Amino acid sequence: MSGLNTIKALIGGLTELALMLLALAIVLALLVGSNLPFFGGVTANIMAWVKELGSNGLVGLIALGIILWLFSKRTVS
Repeated sequence: MSGLNTIKALIGGLTELALMLLALAIVLALLVGSNLPFFGGVTANIMAWVKELGSNGLVGLIALGIILWLFSKRTVS
């Protein structure tokens, strides 16, 4: 059972790192512009994703709820 907890902690750590990199990319794109060498057009991609979810009505709202649930803080038991 400790192996499963180790894998869950590793995945949680990687997800946390990815969210931090996403936040950094958004801030850099807002400060520097959209032509960043590594982060590219992250703000344009996020706006397109939000527009896609918004145009799908209830299905988009349900998908957004699932995504928020997946990224919510949970503890490893």
